Amino acid sequence: MQDARRTRTRLYPISTGLNWGYGSASPVTSGCALVDLSGMRGILNPDKISVNHPVAVIEPGVTQGQLYDFLQANCPELTFNVTGSARDTSIIGNALDRGVGYFGPRKDDLFGLEVVCGSGQVIRTGFRRLGDDSPLADSHPNGLGPMLDGLFSQGNFGIVTSACFRLLPRRPKEVAVSLALRNSVDLAAFIDELCRLKRDGLLASVTHIGNKARSQVSLMYGMTQYLEQSCGFKPAAALIEAERALRLVAPSEWTSLGAVTGNQGQVRAALGEIKQRMRKLARVMVVSAGLLDIGFKLTHALRFMPFARANAAAISAIRPLHGLALGVPTDAAIDNLLWKFGRSDLQAVDLDQSNCGLLFISPALPQDGALVTQVIGELNAIGLEHGHTLYITVNIETPTSLVAIINLLYNRSEADAVDKAHRCADALLAHIHANGLEVYRARTDMMAELVARDPEYWKLVRNLKQTLDPDNVIAPGRYNMDV
Repeated sequence: MQDARRTRTRLYPISTGLNWGYGSASPVTSGCALVDLSGMRGILNPDKISVNHPVAVIEPGVTQGQLYDFLQANCPELTFNVTGSARDTSIIGNALDRGVGYFGPRKDDLFGLEVVCGSGQVIRTGFRRLGDDSPLADSHPNGLGPMLDGLFSQGNFGIVTSACFRLLPRRPKEVAVSLALRNSVDLAAFIDELCRLKRDGLLASVTHIGNKARSQVSLMYGMTQYLEQSCGFKPAAALIEAERALRLVAPSEWTSLGAVTGNQGQVRAALGEIKQRMRKLARVMVVSAGLLDIGFKLTHALRFMPFARANAAAISAIRPLHGLALGVPTDAAIDNLLWKFGRSDLQAVDLDQSNCGLLFISPALPQDGALVTQVIGELNAIGLEHGHTLYITVNIETPTSLVAIINLLYNRSEADAVDKAHRCADALLAHIHANGLEVYRARTDMMAELVARDPEYWKLVRNLKQTLDPDNVIAPGRYNMDV
């Protein structure tokens, strides 16, 4: 940082650079030096992590796969708030960008940041300023005085070099709950009832409500792999068989996935209440590792029968997704994208080396089923006008709010497809704004439009930055364009 101030070099930090669909590792402006933090993979308090001290102090290169493996080996009684992205994605990077995991917003898991500011000053927020020897340093999240943590969330006031990350105790009983909407005309009521279940504490996790396109694309790779490897199908035949099987096992236009955890009595009572409330709206299926194992063993043995084979393929694909709801990271979502674009030979971390074009449009939404249904329907229509199927998940992330994760897929080796996808994305963003809404995470290419809509706000952000980065060394981030 000091060298950058002397040479007037603009710095653009990345954690692991796997921020797919939002810009990956690409700086917002040209002429920047990338500060690659992926080699900072330290879990700084390994001997202290326990059920009685469920906090990991981690550096920005620590991935969710690395932390999961560490906990499995050293403290399997603990888990954490995983996201549906790949195992090799950065925990701190995702949390600072306000990503949403399966147990809630990731920003709520982060505190006690260590930050190198553009001024060269090192700041430790909260009680980490007392030093690592203080028993409060990695336990009390708020500290004394103004909470500075938020300045570094979706900001470019400094480079975060470590942070405290909350871990979660595993509960005696953990099950996933899948609810398939019976009739798509009841989507508004379905969303409203799921929100009530969240507010009442019956669904402990974030509830993901996916449309058919999202649900089916999430299962296709796993199903075709099963059909090829366990049933002897050739790739083309496996694809046809998987599509036929999906129509059988996943016919619903909207399906939700959440988790219920607690002791045996708590889970039994919560499931009873959920089934009672949802029985008119949705088909309720309780999924546990044990039930999946039994179901797979039975259907796999009968795979010569089309119905059994379809279910065995579906269970094979569902297993990693079920694990996500219970805190097990997986590459399954990215593997599906690579397969879809004919590059299943690549690892998840190599997604940007494929032709898979991925754009996210992620609006924040109120807990209003009617409004959400209206907006989603209108966005779907815009997508179809531009020749795109929208892959949509609506997440009930807090007791008061929703977010939608909408993505466009296209072949980025074709200039026309790239242009078409960006025109569609621009039209979707314009419609979100026309409804008085805003995105909660922005892509690199969105920011000029977002700044132009409210220049005074972004000028205020820039003015706040001057105290911590007086020479403007840290390059504009996706949320802090030069105004």
